[in-house]
Parts: sequence; C-alpha cells; structure tokens
Amino acid sequence: MRSSSSLQRRLGLGLTLGVTLLWLVATLASGLVVRNELDEAFDSALEETAQRILPLAVTEIVNREEPLLPQQIAMLRPHTELLSYLVRDADGNVLLQSHDVDPSLFDARPRSGFRTLDNHRLYGESAVSDTMFIEVAEPLAHRRDATRDAVMALLMPLLLLIPISLLGIWLLVRFSLRSVLAYKGAIESRGVGDLSPVTVARLPAEIEPVAQAVNQLMERLRRALESERCFTANSAHELRTPLAAALAQVQRLRREAPDGPLQQRVNQIESALHRLVRLSEKLMQLAKAEGGALVATEPHDVAPVLDHVVEECRRAFAGRTLQLSVPEQTPVFTTLDVDAFAILVRNLLENALKYGDEQQPVMVSLSPTGVLRVSNGGPVVPAVILTGLTARFARAPGTYSSAKAGSGLGLAIVDAIARGAGTSLTLHSPASNRQDGFEAVVQLPQ
Repeated sequence: MRSSSSLQRRLGLGLTLGVTLLWLVATLASGLVVRNELDEAFDSALEETAQRILPLAVTEIVNREEPLLPQQIAMLRPHTELLSYLVRDADGNVLLQSHDVDPSLFDARPRSGFRTLDNHRLYGESAVSDTMFIEVAEPLAHRRDATRDAVMALLMPLLLLIPISLLGIWLLVRFSLRSVLAYKGAIESRGVGDLSPVTVARLPAEIEPVAQAVNQLMERLRRALESERCFTANSAHELRTPLAAALAQVQRLRREAPDGPLQQRVNQIESALHRLVRLSEKLMQLAKAEGGALVATEPHDVAPVLDHVVEECRRAFAGRTLQLSVPEQTPVFTTLDVDAFAILVRNLLENALKYGDEQQPVMVSLSPTGVLRVSNGGPVVPAVILTGLTARFARAPGTYSSAKAGSGLGLAIVDAIARGAGTSLTLHSPASNRQDGFEAVVQLPQ
C-alpha cells in the first residue's frame, strides 16, 4: 500500500521550490536587463571617450612639427588598458595611438559608428571634415565579467534564502495547520471502540465540514452499534428468566415422568433448554465484547486470572487434560480489562475442549511478552474454513466439529474482544510445531 505524504511537507517543499524557481526566473530576467543596461552604459562610455579624446588629439597633431609622423602615448604607470584607441587619417595612416592598442583589431580604413567584432566592441568618430578619425576598442570580456558579477550578486542571496525560506515556510505552515495536526492527533489517540465526537477548536474552513461529517458519521454508527448491542443484551437477558423457569419445570417433569418415551422426550427438551441458556450467555458475552470498555486505565497482571479460568474449565470438563504454561515469578501485564480477558480465555478453552481431540491435552501458554496461545489436537482445518471461523454462528463442518455442538459464537466473541482492545486473533491449523491440530493466538495489548 502506498504511504501517504504529509500535507505540511508538500506545502513546505512546494512553496520553497516555488520561491526558488521564481527567484531564479527573476534573476535571469534581471540579468538580461542588467546586460542591456550595461551595454548601453559601456557604449555611452565608448562614445564619450572618443568625443573627449578626439579634439585633444587633433590639437596635438596639428601643433606638432611633423603631423603625419605616428606617435604612441606613453603610459604614466603600469595598468591594464580596457579602452584602447587609434587616431588615423582618412587613408588609414596612424597618427596617434594608445600605449597598449592592437592595430590588427581595426579595418584598413577608419569608420564611424559602433560595430562589434568577435572579442571587441568598437566605436569610431570623425573630425575636421572627416579627415581625422578616432576609433576606440573595448574587450567584450570586460562586459561579460561585469554582467556575470551583477548576476552573481543577485544569485548569492539565494544560497541563504533557500534554507531561511524552507524554515520560515515550514514554521508558517505548521503554525497554520496546528489545528489540523491537533485534529489528526485526537483521532490517532482514540481507541478503536471510541465513537464519541472529535472536538478541535478553530479548524480551517476547508477542514471543518469534513470534521462535522466525520462526527455525524460516527454518531450514526455509534447509535447503530448501540442499538444492536442493546437488542442483543436485552434479548439474552430477557430470555434468562423464562428459560430458567422452563428448565426448572422440565427438570421437575423429568422426575415425575415414568420411564419410557416420555422420559426421553423430556431429556431432549432439557438438552435444548440448556443449549438456549448457553446461547443467551454467549449473546451476553458478545454484547459486552462489542460494547467497548475493554481497555483498563492501568496495566495489571493476568497470569492469576488465566490460572483461575483454566481451573474452572478443568472442573467443568472433567476427564480432559489442560496443560498450562505461564512465566514463573514474572508478572505479565496488559491493559485488557480483567472481565474481558476472562471471557476471551474461557471461550478459547471451550472451543478447544469441544472441538479438539479428546485423547490429546489442550495446551495453554502465556509468554512474558503477552502472547496467549491455546492449541488442541485434531484434524487439520483447511484454510478456506479457517478464515471464516470468526464469523458469528460459524461452525466447522463434518469431520472438523465434535459431537458437542456449540453456538458458533465463541471465536466471534474472542475476535470482537481482540479488535476492541486494539489487537487481533490469529488462527493456525496445523498448530505450531505440530503436524495436526488447531491453535488460536492473541497478542495481549501491553
């Protein structure tokens, strides 16, 4: 079964990833804008540089003794020249150049305006009726470095933003979902038989209708189960008095009736009434098993209770062998109600004694970890039949049932008690470490 994911985790991760992606998209868009703005700024710088240097260069060239003699500007101190320039006449003769210029970057004849080469951006300007030209070159790597630095300045906060956003969003989501988490905890902490309304204050508007619908459903289920339990318990209780009276009259009639067919009929009627009495007792036990209150508030030792119930069954089933194994001088604590535990054990023992091989003992064991096992000899019960034995009024057919017909409620009562206490009844056939027989295992709630 696929495990469900936490809403808090989904919201936290989703919002954090969303913020991160939006930040990346915004950084990318900002990088494009920054690059365009830097290109405009650098182009303007190229243009301003050319327009400021050209008049000075023209003055310097005109006033020197040999104007056509090429001259290179000496550098005042060592430095990296990002902007290099070349002053030429209309025929392309170099008149003046910066100290670190590469003449191969420029065309044979000077041109005005902007143009872009593979690695440089150039700007040309003319003066003196287009007889003198200046061309300024700037490496494109400088522009790329500036753009990269600007984008990195936008991306660097993201390294700090992601963990802060994750923490902040997680705290905000947890704070916003605190009532939902409280509702989840209230449902998880409830026992399987607790159908009372779940009340949690200030649920979100999206969750409150669900909580109301759940409470209404549990109330309807509680009323239905309560009605069924009350009917079962009341019916069994109301039957006890007339059954006891009828049984007393039949027993009196049996003593007064002469030997013969009438005596046999009276015996049959008495046996039927005894079965009805046992059935009413089973129905009362079933009503208790399905009625809740199966878990005690404090854990208690059940080993003495088990010993007492086993002793009662030894007296009730005289001639049968019951072997009990419990931890010596080690209490076995469980939160299962004492009365419910006694009913559970009695039904398991009666089932084993009635349907097991009378020539083999019934084995009862309780481990220190609270595992109760009741096993008996007999033929192996097929898996198809085994899975249906916990249903009400279910009996193993033919070879798998004994001469003493039961009510078919024993294992159903045990299963109801186990489920009501938050555990389960497990049936095995053949029994553990045997080639035949039947075994019932219940893990008592610790």
